[in-house]
Amino acid sequence: MLGVPCFLWLLAVAFSLVLRAQHLAPQDSEEEGDEITRSPLPAVLCDYDRCRHLQVPCKELQRAGPTACLCPGLSSPAQPPAPPRLGEVHVVAEDGSAVVHWCAPSSPVHQYWLLLWEGSGPPQKGPLLNSTFRRAELKGLKPGGAYVVCVVAANAAGVSSVPGEGGEGPEGADLPAFGPCGRVAVPLRPRSLVHAAVGVGAALALLSCGALVWHFCLRQRCGCPRRARPATPPAAGL
Repeated sequence: MLGVPCFLWLLAVAFSLVLRAQHLAPQDSEEEGDEITRSPLPAVLCDYDRCRHLQVPCKELQRAGPTACLCPGLSSPAQPPAPPRLGEVHVVAEDGSAVVHWCAPSSPVHQYWLLLWEGSGPPQKGPLLNSTFRRAELKGLKPGGAYVVCVVAANAAGVSSVPGEGGEGPEGADLPAFGPCGRVAVPLRPRSLVHAAVGVGAALALLSCGALVWHFCLRQRCGCPRRARPATPPAAGL
């Protein structure tokens, strides 16, 4: 008699376990379905522009943003950086200066500087600029002068290359269209042009006055003969 209650109790326990398993099975399948239907978020590029002045490094943009973004690919930090790309050079003739723009290479860069050639000879090196710079100013340019300017990038492995390096320099080399160097021609200042025009006008006025004085005064003093007027024939009588 004691065995029947135990057997019934075991059946009740087994039946309750089966019902619980059936109740939990749909929930597990729903959770698995939710995980399957969830798609990963699309990759977002960081707001990074290689040509933007004072551009925050992409690594800092990744840390500052609410979600991770993708940075442009860079070469190995164990290699010297590729040459930057020289952009617009805006010359201000009145001040004898020029503003130089460039774009960063696809390489890790620690600092930049400018090299300026005026004819033959060694270049003038500008101040060191940190990796956020994409713009610098050249001063002391001569009106009517011709220059060659190059942008140099550097990291722990070395510096970027310059056309004509080790030879006669970039002033005598063929400069690529999208390279780190470019030729800069400084026009004459507008004030200099005005002064030159005034000087030329004054010289012409003096020459004209001298010619007139010589024509009216000196010819008479020197006794230069005048042209004889043809004689008027007498009138015929009636």
